[in-house]
Amino acid sequence: MSPARFPRWVYGEGSEPDPRFTLANERTFLAWIRTSLALIAGGVALVQLVPSFGIPGLRHGLSGALVLAGGMLAVLSVRRWRRVQDAMRADAELPPSRLPVLLSIVLFVLTVLLLIVLAVTPGAR
Repeated sequence: MSPARFPRWVYGEGSEPDPRFTLANERTFLAWIRTSLALIAGGVALVQLVPSFGIPGLRHGLSGALVLAGGMLAVLSVRRWRRVQDAMRADAELPPSRLPVLLSIVLFVLTVLLLIVLAVTPGAR
C-alpha cells in the first residue's frame, strides 16, 4: 500500500494515470510558474531600473500591472494543473485552456500602452 499523495483533493479520486502524463502536466505547470515569475520580475525591474516616464504614477502603474498579471497567472496555473490532473485521473477529455490567449491579450495591451508612453513622452527613449 502506497502512502497518501498530497494534495488529497487532487489525488483522492480516480485512478493513477501513466506517470509520463502526470510529469508532463507538472512540467507545463512549472512553465506557467516560470512565466509568472518573469512577469513579476519584469514589474520589479520596471519600477527599480527604468527612469521615470515624466507622467506621475505611470511607471508604478505599469509595474503593478505586470506584478498583478504574474500573480494571477500563478493562481490560474494551479487551477489549470488541477483540472488537467482531475481529467487524467477520471480518464476524461482534457479541459480546454484559455491561459495562452488571456496571457497574450494582457501582454499585448501592456506592450501597446508602453509603446504609446514611449512615443509621447519626451526624453523617454
